[in-house]
Amino acid sequence: MTKQASSSEKSGDTLKDRTLERLQKLILTGDLEPGAKLLETQVAAQLDVSRATLREAMVQLSEIGLLVYIPFRGTFLRTLDPIDLDEIYSFRTGLEKMAFQFCWDKRDLISLADLQMRNDRLCDCISDNDPYGAIMAEMHLHSWCYELSGHTLLLQSWERLKPNLQFYFAMHQKAHGRGGPLRESHDKYIELANGESLDDMLAHLEDHMRQGLKNTMKFLNERNAA
Repeated sequence: MTKQASSSEKSGDTLKDRTLERLQKLILTGDLEPGAKLLETQVAAQLDVSRATLREAMVQLSEIGLLVYIPFRGTFLRTLDPIDLDEIYSFRTGLEKMAFQFCWDKRDLISLADLQMRNDRLCDCISDNDPYGAIMAEMHLHSWCYELSGHTLLLQSWERLKPNLQFYFAMHQKAHGRGGPLRESHDKYIELANGESLDDMLAHLEDHMRQGLKNTMKFLNERNAA
């Protein structure tokens, strides 16, 4: 009896996790438009799950900020405005520079090989034309310096930022009209992370992220003006 309950619980967890991932994929690949209301019956049918299972996933995505629940109106996909983008850019740039300052002296052959594997995974997703996979792989790539830093509060701040950044990456893909960054977009990042100059790495972070913000901000302003 105990084993049956355990097996059922495990199966339920698997379904819940799978539903959460598929709903998140719908959001980040643009199948659901920013600001759109989620119609439970329609989305549950699309994912082939019960409304109860869908609601569990919606609650989790509301908690991390991808969805917004408005009492008496329903649940909506979040939006980003120019102020949001500017805050994400400035906060992320500061965090990542700090992460590199803390992880710089902890780099070794194993950790640098891990960084290269993360970039290889991102390139594979780009080659496979997998927009959702590219977003998650790029997130994993940039998580490297935070994980290596050994700084608990810094890593926690990164984890809280990730949902906003996932949404930003999705918009960044739309701005460039492609399912991910260019294959070579992180070559300089990887080269400098393997290098000897922390100052060069920090300067590149500023430039790398500022360029992404510029293009995405232009796309957002054009879309809002349409």
